[in-house]
Amino acid sequence: MEKKINYCKNCVMPDTRPGIIFDENGICQGCKTHEAKKEINWKLRRDEFEILCNKYRDKNKEYYDCIIAVSGGKDSHVQVHWMKEVMKMNPLLVSVEDNFTMTEAGKHNLKNLSERFSCQIISLKPDIKKQKIVMRYTFEKYGKPTWYIDRLIYTYPLFMASKLNIPLLVYGENISYEYGGDWYGETYSARNQIKNGVALDIPYEKLLGIGLRKEDLLLIKQLEDNKMNELDPMYLSYFIPWNSIDNYEWSKRNGFHDLSNEWDRTHHVENFDQIDSIAYLVHSWLKYPKFGHASATDYVSRFIRYGILSREEGINLVKKKDHNLDKRCIVDFCDFLGYTESEFWNIIDNHYNKDIFKNVNGKWRIK
Repeated sequence: MEKKINYCKNCVMPDTRPGIIFDENGICQGCKTHEAKKEINWKLRRDEFEILCNKYRDKNKEYYDCIIAVSGGKDSHVQVHWMKEVMKMNPLLVSVEDNFTMTEAGKHNLKNLSERFSCQIISLKPDIKKQKIVMRYTFEKYGKPTWYIDRLIYTYPLFMASKLNIPLLVYGENISYEYGGDWYGETYSARNQIKNGVALDIPYEKLLGIGLRKEDLLLIKQLEDNKMNELDPMYLSYFIPWNSIDNYEWSKRNGFHDLSNEWDRTHHVENFDQIDSIAYLVHSWLKYPKFGHASATDYVSRFIRYGILSREEGINLVKKKDHNLDKRCIVDFCDFLGYTESEFWNIIDNHYNKDIFKNVNGKWRIK
């Protein structure tokens, strides 16, 4: 069924973003949330934060009193700063690596987290052979090449928190609330994070059918309800004003490296988000053929809300950038999974949403 895309009257977010809602004036959830933050009593939220941390704080500092899920990015730096230096907690950092070629910035930033904040990091590097099997399957069938990694990013910190009996698990932002999507409710609890659409369950029988064993799927299983009920996963963005640019500027002053002088990505409008590895960006770009927008739209919309860009400037940037997947990502992705570039683009063609795209002389255009 053909669909005409409607765009937010304030930013450039389309109504094809999964789960997003526009109000009667054509304003998207992300813009409404940004405005609503101005009315929040942040002192009261800070008091709530103190109460939550006091509940789990180890006064003697003999053991970890929280786990922080980190990637090494700008937001990870802010999370660790708040939990360790502001709230005086003793955090254990947990990370999932994707086995792709890392950028120099990505290598530096994960180390910087440990050295700058004097924290221990437990990092999971998945079985590369199994990762490739799952990636090829989910890329070809669902257009979700990094589903396995994304699923681990959600499940592994929960698994570790349960195993180590550390109930307080800290995430950065509530994506659905901050930018629009399913599970939009304003809450500190990250209990429903896994349901936000990024890494929804794929039936196990399908994964077992591609050569995996039950033990290969152990770490991507959602915790049973009784174990989840023992945990208290939280969003830091509920307790402090969350702003991507502010997080970037603070982190940069504290040792975070962006991609300046390393890589100018053709499909991004900034050089500081999702910078850890190269091939991973194919995943985030695949929102474009499926929903008609990708990373450029996401960040241009934020820049408009922050007053950094006008809507007209943003529209021009999106037209130039959003469709233009960086060649370096393609090469690294194909090298890792063993595709030719022709095979890669043939698979991509199968994932274009025919309701919003048309193919004109071999090139896809939004209708």
